[in-house]
Amino acid sequence: MAQYGLIEAGGTKFVLGVADEHGNLSARHQIPTTTPAETLGESLAWFQAQDLTPEAFGIASFGPLDLSRASPTWGHVTKTPKPHWSGADLVGPFARAFGCPIGIETDVNGAALAESRWGAGKGLGSLLYLTIGTGVGGGFVSDGRLLYGLSHPEMGHIRLPRHPDDLDFAGACPFHGACLEGLAAGPSIIARWGASLSDLPADHPGAAIIAWYLGQAVTTFQAIMEPERIVLGGGVMGTPGLIEQVRAVAVASGAGYFAGDPDKVVVSPGLGSNSGLLGALAVALAA
Repeated sequence: MAQYGLIEAGGTKFVLGVADEHGNLSARHQIPTTTPAETLGESLAWFQAQDLTPEAFGIASFGPLDLSRASPTWGHVTKTPKPHWSGADLVGPFARAFGCPIGIETDVNGAALAESRWGAGKGLGSLLYLTIGTGVGGGFVSDGRLLYGLSHPEMGHIRLPRHPDDLDFAGACPFHGACLEGLAAGPSIIARWGASLSDLPADHPGAAIIAWYLGQAVTTFQAIMEPERIVLGGGVMGTPGLIEQVRAVAVASGAGYFAGDPDKVVVSPGLGSNSGLLGALAVALAA
């Protein structure tokens, strides 16, 4: 049976895997994201130790990315807030080592494809996947196809109204300050309150503030796209009770325009922690 090399390249960690075309994982490994040379070198060494002859590789990575195959920098990270990674070549080391087709997508586009194909959106016509972790990103799938424009969407950089109890925070995005990513991603939470959201006391106001921003974003994307599923993933969403707060804010801010049952529209990943890695498989299969 054909085997595929999988890389979920995150801002905090790389998750590596080997799977068949049905999503059955035969090997899985995790390493911290440090510098490109160290992280890519360690990833390559792990795959070589698996004695792998892959049909293809799939890379689902944090971005922004150059995804134009006509570009001389296809498969490279472009301008990213992640130190040292702007300009990093993600595809080249694996193409040279294994000589097989390589597919690359943003991590959120990959997860959106996986959730649409095998997870929370299986059998539905449209799905929006939002990840809230080290950064915030989004991918939209309609009838099995990803949304593109001049490049991949950067949904984490939309502008939002400010929560009245959060007006003094300038935002953590180095490009836009107080965009969605700058207000709701993990680094912005630590910058305000000194700990991740799940480590704050249960009665801390931070959860309500983050839920308010995410609820506003859900309302905005629903008005634009009306996806049948909105899947909220990423480490921040592991905070107990957060998704319920986001639903409540989205319904209230929608003021009667929220289509569908919010408990069924706004959901957690159906594939759990494997959304990103199976996203890489979806990318590999396309390659």
